[in-house]
Amino acid sequence: MLKILIASCVLSVFAASINAQTMDRPAMDHSNMDHAAHMKMTADAQRQAEVSERGRDVMPFDLAATTHIFTRTAEGGTQQVVARKSTDAAEVKLARQHLKEIREQFLKSDFSGPTHIHGQDMPGLSDLKAAKPGQIAIDYKDVKGGGQLTYKTADATLVAALHKWFAAQLSDHGKDAMEGHALHRPMN
Repeated sequence: MLKILIASCVLSVFAASINAQTMDRPAMDHSNMDHAAHMKMTADAQRQAEVSERGRDVMPFDLAATTHIFTRTAEGGTQQVVARKSTDAAEVKLARQHLKEIREQFLKSDFSGPTHIHGQDMPGLSDLKAAKPGQIAIDYKDVKGGGQLTYKTADATLVAALHKWFAAQLSDHGKDAMEGHALHRPMN
């Protein structure tokens, strides 16, 4: 009886350990997935891991401790980086610093950060790089828990490029990004 009780305790501890190790990772549901869907999911996960790794070279904050929020608007959109815990002063400061720096770079048509993280062929990026100074207004402001960039342009091609660029970032950042809700249509 004592051996059964000990074995039961050991199994319970082992099960709790496995559960604790996997709690942060959602289980993949393969039951309704064909091979092509499984391969796409695997490729997406690999791309997100690569983007996260390269992101460390450009973004000073902890990607897992922050959320990127992309909201499309008729004139362009907003990009926010907020700490998952708005009381995390260090991450809030780093997010704000980063957005202020990339604003200055983008106003000079310097998109080297996104190019390094997401690649030369990132959707929308070539049109954004080709924009003439002043074609896209980019404003910064502090928001609760982080910062925000607002992109505005009257050029329909650049609005479309911003929307494609936002969609690519949403895909590449995976669980560390989310779509805002200003426009209620799917991103291209």
